[in-house]
Amino acid sequence: MQALGVEVLSVSVDSIYVHKMWNTHELSKMIGKDIPFPMLSDQDGSVGKKYGIYDEDAGVETRGRFLIDPDGIVQGFEVLTPPVGRNIQETIRQIQAFQHVRATKGTEATPAGWKPGKQTLKPNPDLVGNVWKVWKVSEAFED
Repeated sequence: MQALGVEVLSVSVDSIYVHKMWNTHELSKMIGKDIPFPMLSDQDGSVGKKYGIYDEDAGVETRGRFLIDPDGIVQGFEVLTPPVGRNIQETIRQIQAFQHVRATKGTEATPAGWKPGKQTLKPNPDLVGNVWKVWKVSEAFED
């Protein structure tokens, strides 16, 4: 994620010792190396409570992904129950889209499925009800 200029942090209610065991005995075997970002322990759930993903009754945090801009504003998030895995390629695509919108100071919008180099939209009153004229939905599902 360094190429994107972003910092990734993993946070869970598990202790640093559980993180170490998980990395050593599971994750590193799946990806062929140690986890490439810091794993932080939130044993009291204080971080999870702030983001609304802490389950008081179970004492655990639901799996969540939060995209936070350089100003500390949450721009996007996804919360999934444990049986459903996340998609890192979609996360990267969304980071690139948020970075593009930020770089253009909001003069361009990235439609569904947008990827770098693809057409963007120029928000303006005339675009309302006319997106279909300037953007082909099929572009969202290429590749």
